[in-house]
Amino acid sequence: MSIALVILAAGKGTRMQSDLPKVLHKLAGAPLLAHAMQSGAALDPQHRVIVAGHGAEQVTAAAKDHDPEVEVVLQTEQLGTAHAVAQARPALDGFAGDVIVLYGDTPFISEETLQRMCGARARADVVVLGFEAADPGRYGRLVTDGDTLARIVEYKDASEAERAISLCNSGVVCANAETLFQLIDAVGNDNASGEYYLTDIVAIARERGLNATAVTCDEAETLGINSRPELAAAEVAFQARRRAELLEDGVVMQAPDTVIFAYDTVIGNGAEVEPYVVFAPGVTVESGARIRAFSHLEGAHVSQGAIVGPYARLRPGAELDNDVRVGNFVEVKNAHLHEGAKANHLSYIGDADVGAGANLGAGTITCNYDGVMKHRTDIGAKAFIGSNTMLVAPVRVGNEAMTGSGSVITQDVPDGALAIARADQQTKPGLARKLVEILKAKKAKQKKEA
Repeated sequence: MSIALVILAAGKGTRMQSDLPKVLHKLAGAPLLAHAMQSGAALDPQHRVIVAGHGAEQVTAAAKDHDPEVEVVLQTEQLGTAHAVAQARPALDGFAGDVIVLYGDTPFISEETLQRMCGARARADVVVLGFEAADPGRYGRLVTDGDTLARIVEYKDASEAERAISLCNSGVVCANAETLFQLIDAVGNDNASGEYYLTDIVAIARERGLNATAVTCDEAETLGINSRPELAAAEVAFQARRRAELLEDGVVMQAPDTVIFAYDTVIGNGAEVEPYVVFAPGVTVESGARIRAFSHLEGAHVSQGAIVGPYARLRPGAELDNDVRVGNFVEVKNAHLHEGAKANHLSYIGDADVGAGANLGAGTITCNYDGVMKHRTDIGAKAFIGSNTMLVAPVRVGNEAMTGSGSVITQDVPDGALAIARADQQTKPGLARKLVEILKAKKAKQKKEA
């Protein structure tokens, strides 16, 4: 059966105390909306529709950034969840498959749970995702009769007996597209909030002789983010879960609680991650690599046997081949270090290609920016770059070439050549002592005048 995904993302999120739309606040380096989209993408949906409202332009940009094929529709008035889903009808015109409704502020729904909901559609016309709540609070309640879901009651409208029910509503729904929109057409707003509740489709379906059922999941999956404290709690939950998964997969971590992962971090088994490492989005670390303490990686690929850090920074476009060494206080950006290349300390390597086995001494800087344009630096295989060399791009240092320490290289260096570009040293006997005496006298005079 074909699947269409509808994600509701129109809310303002007043409790977030921010002008940013709620679904764009970041969890593990990505907007909440991206997490919901990623969960639904596991079903390989034929259609992906985002219902936007507050901050629609920003929400659209973020959604398109994650999935350029997604369609965004507008809910210009916030009249409730059923009204929000109804805005997706034109985008799904002619679609005959099932629709799953997700929420842009609910990031933890798992692929396995969604698959079970799809499976439950074989025996029910409407499938709702529920959970047993430790503290049901103000959640809507699922009223069941055996395997049949009779109705969903919002807390505001529930009786005391119904509020005693611990099986709660997540809001996630699965139904055939035609059935879903027919049921939504029948939803009214005769309730305490005056809104059109998507939850009402269950009772309407039962009145029409259709079947409804509930699939349950762990309460942690249904966590919705409505405030800064809840966002912080979600970050803690995400990090704890990801650390446990990576440890189970064979990643070595001495102090896992100190390591921060992004939503898309990929680390191979047998890789080692030392304490206080931060992975921003877009990082892949292969098996056998070692990321040393206090390093920060973003948009980078680290191959087998490579060692990064401690105190290293890999920025977007950093590509480290097998057995590369990037040491303390080295920054790499948009640069490819080929197999066995080394930059062990105090260097900036930007917009560069560093050949296999090349060795960059301490203080090497690729001067890649002229104030307007970026330029490339090419360093050949087995080249040796002397300490404190400035490589003024665009420039090439050939295979097995060398630069003298303290050089400012502005012209290409041929293969096998040695380039030295620095002023001749001049030594003035006794001048240091004379200069110190002059400076001391000047300082004493200034103090006396003060």
